[in-house]
Amino acid sequence: MKILVTGGAGNIGTNLCNELRNRGYKVIACDLYNTERDDYIRSDVRNYRQLELVFDELGPFDFVYHLAAEYGRWNGEAFYENLWQTNMIGTKNVLRLQEKLKFRMIFFSSAEVYGDYTGVMNEDVMVNNKIKDTYQMNDYAITKWAGELMCLNSAAMFGSEIVRVRPLNCYGPHEEYTPYRGFIPKFIYHCLKNRPYTVYKGHKRIIDYVEDSCRTFANITDNFIPGEVYNVGGKVEWEKDIKEYSDIVLKVTGADESLVTYKDSEDFTTKIKTVDFSKAIKDLDHNPKVEPEEGIRRTAKWMKDKYRL
Repeated sequence: MKILVTGGAGNIGTNLCNELRNRGYKVIACDLYNTERDDYIRSDVRNYRQLELVFDELGPFDFVYHLAAEYGRWNGEAFYENLWQTNMIGTKNVLRLQEKLKFRMIFFSSAEVYGDYTGVMNEDVMVNNKIKDTYQMNDYAITKWAGELMCLNSAAMFGSEIVRVRPLNCYGPHEEYTPYRGFIPKFIYHCLKNRPYTVYKGHKRIIDYVEDSCRTFANITDNFIPGEVYNVGGKVEWEKDIKEYSDIVLKVTGADESLVTYKDSEDFTTKIKTVDFSKAIKDLDHNPKVEPEEGIRRTAKWMKDKYRL
């Protein structure tokens, strides 16, 4: 099989390409960057002509993993033009090509679509509850849910075969630091650079090491069920207060706790995300193996090498 991964130079994209290639698939990555990577082509999904060129020159593709997106709620506030153009127009461009070329697509949404929902976040929450009951609190979450709606619309109108996935706090090697990344790479980077950072109390999360996530994403090629949607994250018993994750980072990096400022809960941020992964376990053999302390240790080592620290 031949597979295209949009956003293939990002954290999940890089690891997913590696996983798929290790399984013997021909994989092409496309992304915004100029890079020397093999089997890579530069393309901005916001521009239909550039994306069409990828398919004309390197297609046809059996599967397209559509990861290309602007990530994160505060990034979406600061650079909202990029967010809406990439996450909306970019996704529409991929859908238009799918309607024409009939490849199978895996669309990367986010567990952020559940917003501030206070119950167990299983996939049916977005079917059985009104938007006001989930209360999506940022533009990033809204674009991801709108992207899912576009996928459902394309499936109804054109018979497009799409599986949607909702990753949750996926972290690990190849996630380069920016102020807008998730809390794990931010904590690690600040500890390695001896810089202060803030931990907000009362927030609980489950994290998932990127190689574990990517095994599950790659398994979709073996059991592709059009129309399905899956939460993909760590084991439920790994749910921890964010302070506990910070303590692990301090231990792994040897940083001093004096770097940390503790504050009450962060505004416009879900307190507790309790997510159900049973569907991915059943259909996709989802089986996270790398426990948080080991995953954080591997990520810290990658960052030390990356930034020569």
